[in-house]
Amino acid sequence: MKKIAAYIILFIFITSVLAAADDKILIYMDDNQSNHLKAYGVAYWIIAQGQNVEWLLNYRGGSFLTDDRSDIRKKCSLNEVAYEIIPAGGIPVIYQEIDNNNMEKILLEKVPLIAVYTPPDKEPWDDAVTMVLTFAEIPYEKVWDKEVISGRLSKYDWLHLHHEDFTGQMGKFYSSFRNAPWYINESSRLKAMAKEFGYIRVQEYKNAVAKKIKEYVISGGFLFAMCAATDSMDVALASEGIDIVAPELDGTPVDPQAQEKLDFSKTFAFTNFKIITNPYIYEFSDIDVSNYNIPESSHKEDFVLFDFSAKYDPIPAMLTQNHVHHINGFFGQTTSFNNAVIKDNIIIMGEVVDNTRSKYIHGNMGKGTFTFYAGHDPEDYSHKVGESPTNLALHKNSPGYRLILNNILFPAEKKKKMKT
Repeated sequence: MKKIAAYIILFIFITSVLAAADDKILIYMDDNQSNHLKAYGVAYWIIAQGQNVEWLLNYRGGSFLTDDRSDIRKKCSLNEVAYEIIPAGGIPVIYQEIDNNNMEKILLEKVPLIAVYTPPDKEPWDDAVTMVLTFAEIPYEKVWDKEVISGRLSKYDWLHLHHEDFTGQMGKFYSSFRNAPWYINESSRLKAMAKEFGYIRVQEYKNAVAKKIKEYVISGGFLFAMCAATDSMDVALASEGIDIVAPELDGTPVDPQAQEKLDFSKTFAFTNFKIITNPYIYEFSDIDVSNYNIPESSHKEDFVLFDFSAKYDPIPAMLTQNHVHHINGFFGQTTSFNNAVIKDNIIIMGEVVDNTRSKYIHGNMGKGTFTFYAGHDPEDYSHKVGESPTNLALHKNSPGYRLILNNILFPAEKKKKMKT
C-alpha cells in the first residue's frame, strides 16, 4: 500500500510539473500594463536568451506570450512590467479568440542586431530612438559615415537614422546658429570628412552616404528614420549630381535648373516635391509641414493610427500595435509629411487629424523595408536646441514611443518570412 501511495504522489507531482511547464507568461500591452516601454526590452531579452516569443497582434494591445520561467518572471518584476500566468488550459481559449477576430500570432525568434547612425559625439538623449533603446535596455551599436561608406551596414538587421541632414545644408540651421560654436565646429568637421573621403563638397559626400544607406535597404535591411532624416534623405537622393546648396555654405552657386533636374525615381517615399535652397528658411522642401505657432492645447498636431488586417497585412499591423489609436502630436524639424507628395505605393499608418498630412509611413524597397516617423520627440511637443532631455521614467506608457519600439521588434520575425 505504501508503494502504491508513493507512486500516486509521484504521479501527481510529475503531472503538476508537466502542467506547469505548459503554462505561459502573458505580458499584456493594453491600458493595464504598468510599463509598456520596458515590456519591449523584456521581450527582446527573452528572445536573446534563445526562447521564442509570440507577438499577439491586436490582442490586448499587442501582447507578448512566452513560456513560463522563473527568470522571466524575475525580469518582468525588476522592470516593473506587468504580466499574467496563463495556465495550459487557457492557451487554446486565447488562440481561438485570435483566430476568430482581426488578430494574429507572430513568432519572434531572432534577435535583430541594431545600429544607430549617429555622430560619435552625440549623447543618447539627443535622439528619441537612442533614448528609448537605453531606457528599455535594448542593446545597439553606433555607426557613422566611415562605417557606412566602408560597407559595414550589411552586418546589421536594423538601422535607425539620427535626425541627420543628408543634403549637405548643415541642417538648415544657418540663419539661427551660423555664429554658434557648435555650428562652426560641425561645419568644419563635415568639410574635413568630405575631403578625407575624396569629395570637394559636403553635399557630394553626404549624397554618397545616402546612397549607401539605400543600397543597404535594397539588399534586405530594415530602415527606420525620424525627423529631418526622413525628408532630407529623399531630397539628397533626388538631387544627386545637382548643386542645391547655397553659396553661403559651400561657396558655389545653386544650379538654377535644380528643381527641374530632380530625379524622383531615386527616392524612398516622396515624389514631385519642391526643394527650398534658401539658407535662411528652415525647411528642405515642401515634404514637411511645420507650423510651430500651433499651441499644444489645440491638438491640431495629433495623429490617428489606422487599423490593418493582422492576418493579411501583418507588417503594418505590427508597426501600429498600441493601446490607443489617437496619439498626441509633436513637432520636429520635420513635423509631418505632406500627403500630396507621398508616393502611391507607400502605406500611410498614421495620419494627422486634419487629413492632409501624415505622421507615420512605411514602404518596401528591393528586399528591405523603411519606416519614416515625423517629429523629434513623442513626449516633447516643441523640442528646442539645448533643451533638457526627456525623462522616460515619467512616460513609460508613451504610445508615441511605442511606435518606435514596434519597429525594433519587427525584424525579430525571421527575415525570410518578412520579404516580399
